[in-house]
Amino acid sequence: MARVKKAIIPAAGLGTRFLPATKAMPKEMLPIVDKPTIQYIVEEAIQSGIEDIIIVTGKGKRAIEDHFDSAFELEHKLLESRKLDLLEKVQKSSRMADIHYIRQKEPRGLGHAVWCARKFIGDEPFAVLLGDDIVRSEIPCLRQLILQYEQTGSTIIGIKPVLPEEVGRYGIIDPGRQQGDLYKVKALVEKPEPSQAPSTFAIMGRYILNPSIFDCLENADAGAGGEIQLTDAIQQLVASEPVHAYHFEGVRYDVGEKLGYILTSLDFALASSELQAPILKALDERLNLYRAFTG
Repeated sequence: MARVKKAIIPAAGLGTRFLPATKAMPKEMLPIVDKPTIQYIVEEAIQSGIEDIIIVTGKGKRAIEDHFDSAFELEHKLLESRKLDLLEKVQKSSRMADIHYIRQKEPRGLGHAVWCARKFIGDEPFAVLLGDDIVRSEIPCLRQLILQYEQTGSTIIGIKPVLPEEVGRYGIIDPGRQQGDLYKVKALVEKPEPSQAPSTFAIMGRYILNPSIFDCLENADAGAGGEIQLTDAIQQLVASEPVHAYHFEGVRYDVGEKLGYILTSLDFALASSELQAPILKALDERLNLYRAFTG
């Protein structure tokens, strides 16, 4: 069985939920404490054993490439100032992995973004990591899926249960035979109405895909939102080969919408020994002030 060595990170979205902040800055560069969100995704891929990463970008995303490139003037200044801890952090992002880039020329959906990277992937299994989902876990989320792939050889989708009223925001699986946290997938539905959802197991932005997915994407029709949906392509796979879903271990953070982004930033800051005490003190002061104003 071929080893999973390559990963696609789609980063061509317009970031409309964060306008006007994302008018000139990619949403993937919005920071969680002191690192842009996309760096957390790249770090997970590397910690999972990925060797080559291709980031699918779009217009106005040059800052992503700059972040993972060297910055000679900044690094020289930090070295001269003997700010070696900061220098190490700055250099880390440019030394993490072999990162390649390709541009999605028009926003045609996640499925199309994956298809754009087909020549980079070739005839190998590969991972897809979405930037709206950050997962904190003892074993990296993607590594958990790779271990399942090594057992099954089939496409693996990362899933988590959501509230019934939230299913319309996600791709939802219809689970079949269960073996521990691994489910055989009978069908997938993109953003169903709650009354029509086959389960509450939502696809959470992590995939291991066999290259046969490109045949499904080649002539795919537009689906939900008028875009080419990866979920629809995987649904086609279900008819011809086994597809599994894995309920991964860990806490999943949604940084693709405002409240989730704010709560993620707060959670990660509270996990910092340096920031925890002053943040708790500041929150307590603000809560008392808020109660005073509201009576």
